[in-house]
Amino acid sequence: MIVKNEADVLARCLNSVASCVDEIVIADTGSTDDTRGIARQYTRHVFDEPWRDDFAAARNASFARATGDYLLWMDADDVLLPEDRTRLTALREKLPQEEPDLVFAKYRFGSLCYLRERIVRRTSGFMWTGRVHECIVPRGKILHADFGVQHLPRKKKDAARNLRIYRLWQAETTLHGRDLFYYGRELYYNGLYTEAVAVLREMLNGEGWYVNKIEACRTIANCKRARGDTDGALEALLQSFRYGAPRGGICCDIGELFLQSGRDEEAAFWLGTALNCPDRSGEGDFDCPEERTLRPLLALTRLAYLHGRQTLALQYHRRAEALYPEHPAVRCNRTFFERKSSPPS
Repeated sequence: MIVKNEADVLARCLNSVASCVDEIVIADTGSTDDTRGIARQYTRHVFDEPWRDDFAAARNASFARATGDYLLWMDADDVLLPEDRTRLTALREKLPQEEPDLVFAKYRFGSLCYLRERIVRRTSGFMWTGRVHECIVPRGKILHADFGVQHLPRKKKDAARNLRIYRLWQAETTLHGRDLFYYGRELYYNGLYTEAVAVLREMLNGEGWYVNKIEACRTIANCKRARGDTDGALEALLQSFRYGAPRGGICCDIGELFLQSGRDEEAAFWLGTALNCPDRSGEGDFDCPEERTLRPLLALTRLAYLHGRQTLALQYHRRAEALYPEHPAVRCNRTFFERKSSPPS
């Protein structure tokens, strides 16, 4: 782990993982709260690592201090849920026989889910790369595990930190591929839409992983929508089909653009297409199941009802209800349909 001022969440993280590991190594990059004291309650392997605006360098320093055959990384605001602890413990029994170089596992952010490199074989010599949104380049024998890590998001302590690092990095060298993609997203998160589009276009015109290019198109569309350019947003979303099969979230976004334009027939087509899109998190996508289920079902329920197709509207509602019975919008629709079906008093 690498940490800085994590006193509010560190114990929660370590409590969730301590029983699954033989050794805990924590690199502190400059805490001014009680992070070190909390860490020392779980391990004697706590050391200071000077912060150099480089997450990969800090992670490599923490990995260099570890002695185990296999190394698992976590962030302080991550936890292992009970079922994932059970699965990880079972996986540990298999590692000596399977001898993978790298293990991928699911990373969950609320309803968002994607794969991350989570465990590496120490003697395989992996190194983290990237000053921000660091990663390990996969190689060798790869295993996909059935456990996952739950990220519990919180308000960023320094929302502009990543963008600042990217600007300094860009001033020193030329960014390519994955680094341009994440740089563009940081610009978008900070409301710098014109600059974000330019950086993401540069990424699309050069090298890059197809999954990142699909997501880059969606981020460009979000920038365009934020500036009121619905035609530009639609063009960007449609461009994503150059790089891979339709994704549920993108089809849902297209449907909503047509809804806003009053083109209900086209909207229904794309919302229905979103329902038929598979889970592509296994390809590395940032997958949100609600974009393939709840969002299009709610929109189609309303659309069908407005066009006088009450039976179809109820069918869409029932599908949403079966998946998300306690969602506020689903509960609201349930009340609406119950009142419509009740005889007048």
